[in-house]
Amino acid sequence: MGSMDDLFDFTGKVAVITGGSRGLGCQMALAYAARGADLVIASRKLENCQSVVGEIEAMGRQGLALSIDATQWDAMDELTHAAYEHFGKVDILVNNAGKPPAIASHEITERQFDGVVNLNFKGPFRLAANVGRRMADAEGGVIINISSMAAVKPVPGVVPYSGAKAALNAMTVSLAYELGPKVRVNAIQAGPFLTDISKAWPEEMRRRAPNAMGRPGSPEEVVTTALYLASDASRFVTGAIVACDGGTG
Repeated sequence: MGSMDDLFDFTGKVAVITGGSRGLGCQMALAYAARGADLVIASRKLENCQSVVGEIEAMGRQGLALSIDATQWDAMDELTHAAYEHFGKVDILVNNAGKPPAIASHEITERQFDGVVNLNFKGPFRLAANVGRRMADAEGGVIINISSMAAVKPVPGVVPYSGAKAALNAMTVSLAYELGPKVRVNAIQAGPFLTDISKAWPEEMRRRAPNAMGRPGSPEEVVTTALYLASDASRFVTGAIVACDGGTG
């Protein structure tokens, strides 16, 4: 194993991040770029993706901005094609796109239910299956799925989201076996973070959280976990669900 600098050197690597235009995805993208990676930033709003790509290019790296609907099966196929056509390979895939609409279970419509499950499970599954198989047939790679503490801890009002993230956790472990040993697949089980979604939270929720740290996390605090799981420092880690939640328990 090389030096710490070597372990976290992503020069020559290509990373694809869904939901990479803001919040946790943006912070991970900039961290990978700062350590030498080229990036595909995919999200619904193209102008937001282009803004992040501008920051990546200012670091001397290459970036590709793509507008995609992460709920759609065909869109995941198109994203895979575009990434490989532009860069020729993918070394790191981060399935970060996701959203937990707070709706009482008896009030949610079928369309809303399908939207939550498609965004948080179907889309990530299709993209991981596409890219993971190409990785396994080539030089290997790393897949990181962004899950949630809601997958294992009861959270009222987001039941479909909790179920979708639990499915994402199960997918993570299953794909680790299916795609190994050349492809490692892990998940970051995130707690409350002060992303764009948190702007709708009451002020008390933004200042305090029921975890060991007593507060929500800042988006940049997920970066070290994302760097570790994408790097050779974690080369014997796969099928793991890594909590990054301030000690939610």
